Amino acid sequence: MYMRCSEILRRRAEPIWSKVLDHPFVLELYSGRLPLSKFRYYVIQDFNYLVTMVKVFSIVAAKAPDINHAKIALELAYGTVTEEMANYVRLLSELGLTVEDVLRVQPNPTNVAYMNFLIATAYSSDYWTLMATLLPCFWSYEEIAERHKEKLDQNPVGVYRKWASVYLSEPYKKIVKDLRDAVDSLSIDSECLWPGFELATKYEYMFWTAAYSEEVWPI
Repeated sequence: MYMRCSEILRRRAEPIWSKVLDHPFVLELYSGRLPLSKFRYYVIQDFNYLVTMVKVFSIVAAKAPDINHAKIALELAYGTVTEEMANYVRLLSELGLTVEDVLRVQPNPTNVAYMNFLIATAYSSDYWTLMATLLPCFWSYEEIAERHKEKLDQNPVGVYRKWASVYLSEPYKKIVKDLRDAVDSLSIDSECLWPGFELATKYEYMFWTAAYSEEVWPI
């Protein structure tokens, strides 16, 4: 049976992916048991990560093989800015923070490593490798939301419900679909895309773990 390249990558990553979907941070957030301090910490780190994501998509667009593929990357960058970051700006206000507050915070070691990995991949790899490397972040958030959406009905924390609802929205689902379509748009061996996809999936797990422990620099 024919399987899309993105589906092959997703299935291969299942041992890691399943741990991402049921990470303690995720489970506690969707059920409303997560301490607010951990969520504040996560939001600050993720906002800094999204700033890097926009830069990476701009590099991806420059490496696109044609105008149509460049358009996909630029639209994804625009969607990240207008949808996800706009949502975060609203969340920051509810959490008593400003964008300036967030950008003054030094990203934690895991976040720095993840962002540097994406930047390095952006400069050293081709368009499809880059898109496959970016896919786990967007796709796993959609799957997390779908997997745990029933918990939201009983979630007593309004800011958690509001945050999670973004990843159940049609605009966000379109972002994931566009990204998958871009990865699948060339007949390429998934083996070539696997190293970036696998490492990005591992970083997703590590990002949640860093937020859950409120990771700090050891020196």
